[in-house]
Amino acid sequence: MSVPMLKIGAVLSTMAMVTNWMSQTLPSLVGLNGTTISRGGTSERIVSALYPSPEEGWQIYSSAQDADGKCICTVVAPAQNMCNRDPRSRQLRQLMEKVQNISQSMEVLDLRTYRDLQYVRNTESLMKVVDGKLKVASENPRSLNPKGFQELKNKVTELLPLLPVLEQYKADAKMILRLREEVRNLSLVLMAIQEEMGAYDYEELRQRVLLLETRLHSCMQKLGCGKLTGVSNPITVRASGSRFGSWMTDTMIPSSDNRVWSMDGYFKGRRVLEYRTMNDFMKGQNFVQHLLPHPWAGTGHVVYNGSLYYNKYQSNIIIKYHFRSRSVLVQRSLSGAGYNNTFPYSWGGSSDIDLMADENGLWAVYTTIPNAGNIVISRLEPQSLEVLQTWDTGFPKRSAGESFMICGTLYVTNSHLAGAKIYFAYYTNTSSYEYTDIPFHNQYSHISMMDYNPRERVLYTWNNGHQVLYNVTLFQVIKTSGD
Repeated sequence: MSVPMLKIGAVLSTMAMVTNWMSQTLPSLVGLNGTTISRGGTSERIVSALYPSPEEGWQIYSSAQDADGKCICTVVAPAQNMCNRDPRSRQLRQLMEKVQNISQSMEVLDLRTYRDLQYVRNTESLMKVVDGKLKVASENPRSLNPKGFQELKNKVTELLPLLPVLEQYKADAKMILRLREEVRNLSLVLMAIQEEMGAYDYEELRQRVLLLETRLHSCMQKLGCGKLTGVSNPITVRASGSRFGSWMTDTMIPSSDNRVWSMDGYFKGRRVLEYRTMNDFMKGQNFVQHLLPHPWAGTGHVVYNGSLYYNKYQSNIIIKYHFRSRSVLVQRSLSGAGYNNTFPYSWGGSSDIDLMADENGLWAVYTTIPNAGNIVISRLEPQSLEVLQTWDTGFPKRSAGESFMICGTLYVTNSHLAGAKIYFAYYTNTSSYEYTDIPFHNQYSHISMMDYNPRERVLYTWNNGHQVLYNVTLFQVIKTSGD
């Protein structure tokens, strides 16, 4: 049976990591629109991942194979800001504000009550003394001489500060009644919202969205590799750190690791921040710190299968650092590679050696003196860091703004500044190259890191202190079974 090659223009865009935080409350997922193509006189619907428009709402979704064995992924979800416009979401935010105000009032009441109770306890013995003297005086009035009367008067004077405390207790009692009424009103509003939303289980919906994400990723992997034809508008995830830096998730396929790593700066840095999820990274919370045994150079780091690969400062040594064991597993010199700003990208920053990963594995992009400063690509063995194969692209590295690998092809930008575009592509499978003209919006005008993540099929960039994502458009080549 023949296996014909079917070429289609399939747009692959995924926002799984960014939309993960939305699924924690009112879940959403990357939306999918259809692209129709024809083959052999029949019309086939191939679904492509696109960022949904604000007008789109929830629609039927599925992930399956049709009768011919072709992969079909169909998901349409609202854009992220749709959730913010949901009136129920607005009601919930207002409720949260009220709950927060009530909590603060309760906290103030608790502190004040504790303070006043301590004061009452301290004056308890004094009250017993006064009570005893009053009983004696009432039973035997003659025993209350002028001296005894003055002592009793002094004791009563000492008890006068209790009056404002008791007044405060009365005011607090009124506040408690008011808080009780507010809590009752909150309960009524929550019941109304529950009735409006019906008995739908949002936790169940969240689990369905997570399952759908997994199926979507699986379906995307079946689509295979393709040629880059477009880059989306930038999606700013966070603004943090200095002008230069790098951030990433694990590039290994497959992987269920949702951690995010951030490395600020390009010069002698050793501190790596590890966030539990993308949501935590966006909020700057729930992170741990790794202190590397050797400082790094540049921003060309990559996380692959739970380990960080980076260039050791003032050397052409590549280090493999394992996060869970917090230890260096292997380090190896990249023979002949320039370092210490000998052959950096156009922006400098000790970016001589750029490590990256794609669908085909681990790569190093660098240059050597014998190569006259032109970009060299080497495929690395992840365990030993041994060079498996090397290509000379002929493109001068100092003329490149940044570069990244997709499906064994190196894509090079012509600048790190505003107006940059993807200008050059080198295909390692054919050892050939071509000049391209793929524009993209450099929103913050200074890119110091640009890497492709094959697991999510997005570009990660560090742009002037902003952490930014780009979706990519690939021209797909898909094998399908013949009739």
